[in-house]
Amino acid sequence: MDGDGRRTRCPWRAGVNVIPKISPHLWFDKEAREAAEFYCSLFPYSRIIAVTRVPDTPSGDTDVVEFELAGQYFQAISAGPHFRFTEAISFVVRCDTQDEIDYYWQALSAVPEAEQCGWLKDRFGLSWQIVPAAMIEMMRSGDSAGIARVTQAFLKMKKFDLAALTAAYRGV
Repeated sequence: MDGDGRRTRCPWRAGVNVIPKISPHLWFDKEAREAAEFYCSLFPYSRIIAVTRVPDTPSGDTDVVEFELAGQYFQAISAGPHFRFTEAISFVVRCDTQDEIDYYWQALSAVPEAEQCGWLKDRFGLSWQIVPAAMIEMMRSGDSAGIARVTQAFLKMKKFDLAALTAAYRGV
């Protein structure tokens, strides 16, 4: 909140409230602030909005962290080891270039055995999909032969290779 009680606004999205009606909430054992700071260091237009200390909960003192990643609002809590992340929830990062794919892959991937088909797991156990935006368009194209070739190509990959996916789509 601003000093006058209004919701904080993003300087890069003037006039738009940071807090939407629906947003992800992430449960960490003890690392909510560390995770939020790490994620904010990777993505442009990201910041910590607030950290609220909630004392004397069943899990002890708890941090609630509000933050934005690339303009998307999140909450996170450090509330003990009661819940773990699974692959049932992942965050998709759309990348325009191979350099961008490489950057996010290198920065986020911490569990080599979890790497498959563009998916990775970070050091906090959260799953991410690092996906070329062009591949999403290929898969939407309606070209069933091209889609089948791209699918066969990406099923063999860990980190996506944009040039190889494009060649597969084109049948080259």
